[in-house]
Amino acid sequence: MGSVRLEQVHKKYDKNVVVNDVNLEIKDKEFVVLVGPSGCGKSTTLRMIAGLEEITEGKIFIDDKLVNNVAPKDRDIAMVFQNYALYPHMNVYENLAFGLKMRKYPKDEIKNRVHQAADILGIKEMLERKPKALSGGQRQRVALGRAIVRKPKVFLFDEPLSNLDANLRVQMRTEISRLHKQIETTMIYVTHDQIEAMSMGDRIVIMHNGIIQQVDTPLNIYNKPTNKFVAGFIGSPTMNFFDGKLIKTDTIAFEIATCKIILPLSQQDQTRLSQYLNHDITIGIRPEHILAKPSNNYNHKINTNINVTEPVGNEIFVYFALGNNSNQYVSRIPSDIIPQAGKEFELYFDISKFHFFDKTSGKVL
Repeated sequence: MGSVRLEQVHKKYDKNVVVNDVNLEIKDKEFVVLVGPSGCGKSTTLRMIAGLEEITEGKIFIDDKLVNNVAPKDRDIAMVFQNYALYPHMNVYENLAFGLKMRKYPKDEIKNRVHQAADILGIKEMLERKPKALSGGQRQRVALGRAIVRKPKVFLFDEPLSNLDANLRVQMRTEISRLHKQIETTMIYVTHDQIEAMSMGDRIVIMHNGIIQQVDTPLNIYNKPTNKFVAGFIGSPTMNFFDGKLIKTDTIAFEIATCKIILPLSQQDQTRLSQYLNHDITIGIRPEHILAKPSNNYNHKINTNINVTEPVGNEIFVYFALGNNSNQYVSRIPSDIIPQAGKEFELYFDISKFHFFDKTSGKVL
């Protein structure tokens, strides 16, 4: 078993609150990713689970055992850091075996565990090499192997791929996902990269200013963000936001500087949003829902001024402005349609994909 539970956990440095009232339950064998911008408290939260940081308030449980006062070495966790922290004078075998030797494991068991980890990670032919003879990806595999041989209840990853180049990051994140399925151990992974979070986690924990904003599956967070911060943080290119007012016509419409958009709302949604009539709100729409051609869904044609186009293979990112508005928005359209920068171009909102946010608080309406 390797469940982890945080109850009302706070961390303060002097008067600065770094982690604020974190409540989180991670199930046995689950892969959970903590993600957020730099300084949001995700690494501090991970280090408190590991016991490398003392908590200011709250409780941390591993397998329902309170570990607030348990030393890191006794928490049955293994941690993989951003830097590989390999011993340069030891070969790969010795690096993998070192932690087990310190714990006085029998030689035969150390040998079996090292070779088993090397098989899992595909580094068996490298056991005699020193770290300087390994590539970045191979060194990261050794760092993973050093954690695997421990057979801990919980693996903790603190931005382990941030030192790797883009192609190697893609390769290693699939390796870690495969590893999770193979060894079936609880994994908690910290990253600032929302692509890593979306592609790896069973659930994602999004943090901002030390506070958990949303905990859910990757697709639910993408499709049903709980606030404007989450909506803007998850997704690349980021979600477009338009400020305007809800007004009453025959139905409810959204009015921005250049146009009025009739919203195809159910009776339930009309009732829900009618309390916000004549209020300033923000509507969000993802780039893939701003189309170059009308679809079968509800559409609204907009006349745009194209600023820049970015071909990225099978699609094009189109950056555009509306009217005299200085804000820039982005659409992603198929690569067989190539708008001209500096020209006008018709795009279509799939208005069934709108997200509605309170302009002041950022909460979903």
